[in-house]
Amino acid sequence: MAVKNGDKVKVEYEGKLNDGTIFDSSEKHGAPLEFEVGSKKVIKGFEEAIIGMKKGEEKEFKLKPADAYGDPNPDLIKKVPKEAMPQGKEVKAGMMLIMTLPNGVQVPAQIKEVGDKDVTIDLNHPLAGKELNFKVKLVGITESA
Repeated sequence: MAVKNGDKVKVEYEGKLNDGTIFDSSEKHGAPLEFEVGSKKVIKGFEEAIIGMKKGEEKEFKLKPADAYGDPNPDLIKKVPKEAMPQGKEVKAGMMLIMTLPNGVQVPAQIKEVGDKDVTIDLNHPLAGKELNFKVKLVGITESA
């Protein structure tokens, strides 16, 4: 039985950047990734690569940014007053923060630059603009009703 839209799947996976850095894996989470194909719970290219696989099958594939987290959006790089940053902590370039948007949604942000009065933050996904390399194994499939 091959995976199709609507099926629930379980996959073991490892994701690497082009330089070999592992950015995520099912081993790190202690369990296979489970999702319904077509539900848009995982990035587009990952979901598309799973379609047609059979239980026990292994596959390696590379995703361009357009099929992963997209290209960085310059509109998501913002300058904010230094006093808006968390207090009691030294703020440094490269640090990751969790920002709460006015609607209550929390998003990761990376500090790009720290000036005298302002801090430049990047609200793009940390993997935006990057090619992602995956090694996956389909370990479970439940057909949609």
